Amino acid sequence: MLNGMPVIKLAKLMSEELGTHYSRGSLYGKFDRDTLTLRECQAIAKILGYHIEFIKD
Repeated sequence: MLNGMPVIKLAKLMSEELGTHYSRGSLYGKFDRDTLTLRECQAIAKILGYHIEFIKD
């Protein structure tokens, strides 16, 4: 679960958001291999109700 959302539901919502098929297994694989793209990270943040912000030190 991520932020209370089952990974299978996250995969479904990511598929709809990005137009690419995601499954629970493919997401776990990306998490394990550290291969999420910035686009995928932004989609996950949006789905979970967050945004990504870069702040210069």
